[in-house]
Amino acid sequence: MNYQEALEFIEKSHKFGMRLGLENTFKLLELLGNPQDKLKFVHVAGTNGKGSVCSFISNTLKEQGYKVGLYTSPYLETFTERIRLNGNNIPEEDVARISTIMKEKIEQMASEGHAYPTEFEIETAMAFYYYYEQQVDYVVLEVGLGGRFDATNVIKSPLASVIVSLSLDHIGILGDTLGKIAYEKAGIIKEDSIAVVYKQKQEAEEVIKGVCKEKNTKYIEANFEHLVIKKYDINSQVFDCTILGEKFEDMEISLIGEHQVNNAVLALTVIKVLRDERKVEISYDAIRKALLNTRWPGRIEKIKDKPTFIIDGAHNEDGARSLSKALEKHFSGKKMTLLIGMLKDKDIDGVLEILMDKFDKVITTTPESDRAMSCEELKEKIEKYVPNVTAIANIDNAVTYALDNASEDEIIISAGSLYMIGHVRKIFK
Repeated sequence: MNYQEALEFIEKSHKFGMRLGLENTFKLLELLGNPQDKLKFVHVAGTNGKGSVCSFISNTLKEQGYKVGLYTSPYLETFTERIRLNGNNIPEEDVARISTIMKEKIEQMASEGHAYPTEFEIETAMAFYYYYEQQVDYVVLEVGLGGRFDATNVIKSPLASVIVSLSLDHIGILGDTLGKIAYEKAGIIKEDSIAVVYKQKQEAEEVIKGVCKEKNTKYIEANFEHLVIKKYDINSQVFDCTILGEKFEDMEISLIGEHQVNNAVLALTVIKVLRDERKVEISYDAIRKALLNTRWPGRIEKIKDKPTFIIDGAHNEDGARSLSKALEKHFSGKKMTLLIGMLKDKDIDGVLEILMDKFDKVITTTPESDRAMSCEELKEKIEKYVPNVTAIANIDNAVTYALDNASEDEIIISAGSLYMIGHVRKIFK
């Protein structure tokens, strides 16, 4: 099959929905020769910051000269973003070729009475197969949803299990308390291993520590006590920190927002663990270059000047809080417009409560997803906070309207669904 046919084959499996459990992924990978058992992983779960943390880690390993796979989800603009090798997307011809191989194995599974794999199970198996073929040195592997029953959790013993900042998300699937969510995320922690964890709220911290104790796994917490942000503007941030007794001074990142400095500290903690505990050779120079050169699309990303146009994937309370802090820090006193679209299964009211007092006017739109809230329904919710709200269903038209009605010194923020901001990013590109 060609690339387009491969995408249709993968997307067709969407009708089988989302299924938490590992049996199917194990079976498909067994038929593919268990490529995941021949790879070295850093496994990353959590709610906010997974992509940024994964990117900091993978770029550092790449800067050191290693061949590094980076598997993330969802994609913003093109499917091939999800499976990257040394910063490059998987070639379309490899997607087509591997999909052809997998189709045959999936038909074999079905004939033996196994369930048809879901879209995410197919994509995850494809990533493992591709990375094994390419003989990568390391794979930085982002969890899709949860952890315990996520398709990525078929790996045996990662170099480190990483848990980023946790908040209430996917509560219908993962649980309605932080403790329950922490238990699902901590499902990636393996026996006799190392877990590197963002400083969590007490309820979540106790659960993760309990899982580590039960599995005889070393618990290492990212420490923000000695973190000093020395400089910040819309282009970069410079900070000092101390990690497991080692000082890192004048570290510079190009990602915006205080939360990204915290994500960098977590990534540095993982890198120090890889270097000191796992004996992976990583130089200070590689770390500095990688941090500065890391970009993560769709996270407080400036895509236009005059007017300044920023996109951000804030779709839950923690994400909204991080965006709110960044807006206060960088754009206090400026006139700001929000272009927002959200999915129904997100904490919409929580996000609105945090963000709405920052904006003079709001434009609502409808993301291209069967889980989307309509722009009219979202408008009704927002009118409680901001009187000037316009609903425009088509995203292209909403962007045009935002630009046409903004002055040069105005700030336009497009936030909410990643599906929507991916579409917005594509318009500008």
